[in-house]
Amino acid sequence: MKKNPLIIYQSLSRFQIYNINYDIIYSLLILKGLVKIISYHIKLYITLNNHTLATPVPESILKKRATTQKKAIDQVKVQRALKLRNSRLRSKYFQRAEKYVREYRMAEREQIRLQRVAKNTGVFYVPPEAKVAFVIRIRGINGVSPKPRKILQLLRLLQLNNGVFVKLNKATINMLKLVEPYVAYGYPNLKTVKELIYKRGYAKINGQRIPITSNDIIEKHLGRYGHLCVEDIVHEIFTCGKNFREVNRFLWPFKLNCPRGGFNHKKIHFLEGGDSGNRENFINGLVRKMN
Repeated sequence: MKKNPLIIYQSLSRFQIYNINYDIIYSLLILKGLVKIISYHIKLYITLNNHTLATPVPESILKKRATTQKKAIDQVKVQRALKLRNSRLRSKYFQRAEKYVREYRMAEREQIRLQRVAKNTGVFYVPPEAKVAFVIRIRGINGVSPKPRKILQLLRLLQLNNGVFVKLNKATINMLKLVEPYVAYGYPNLKTVKELIYKRGYAKINGQRIPITSNDIIEKHLGRYGHLCVEDIVHEIFTCGKNFREVNRFLWPFKLNCPRGGFNHKKIHFLEGGDSGNRENFINGLVRKMN
């Protein structure tokens, strides 16, 4: 039986088309594999050579980035230098405090020794006269004559319950005698001086009342006199050193509270049972009531 030539031709044409499509698909698959292999090798090359195909960064951003990095480095250097300086100053503060403690203890032991010697030899021991007084204003301004008012102004006792340290000499003793009816004063001990400065110590800087929160404030304004910390101020006030006037002017007048239990009689002298005038060492008890 003979086949139709047209049918045979159509079958051959269909086979050729299928064969061509297969070749094209096979070629595409091979090309896709080659693309993957090439891209893999490119990525591997970039990774090995640590090279990034990033877009170029503008010059302004590069400059800004460099400036920021430089500022950060400078800030770290400053912080390290400041930390080193503070550690050195802290050790110096401790050394000074220890030196002052030794000095106070030696003075106390010397006083006890002199008292024992006087007792054993049958004589009286007369302690040295006080060099510093602490003065507290206990009365207001009503009825105050011009001269005592001016003295209170010179002593910086402008408000009620204000307190100041005063260096005792002939002039200041005469001034205190004139204002005795309006103030209470006496001779503070080391504990009183420390408590006042540490608890109620304020600095007078450019006419402003600034709290002493750091030793840097003291070093900045009193460093030229050799005072670097609060212990230096306490020592200068208690011992009445050569820079007493500068240190005392640096301190703002102390603002105290009313004493617990109140005053007895402000218009009567302390020797008569009142509150005004000189009470010598008993000023320490009054300060503790008002601090």
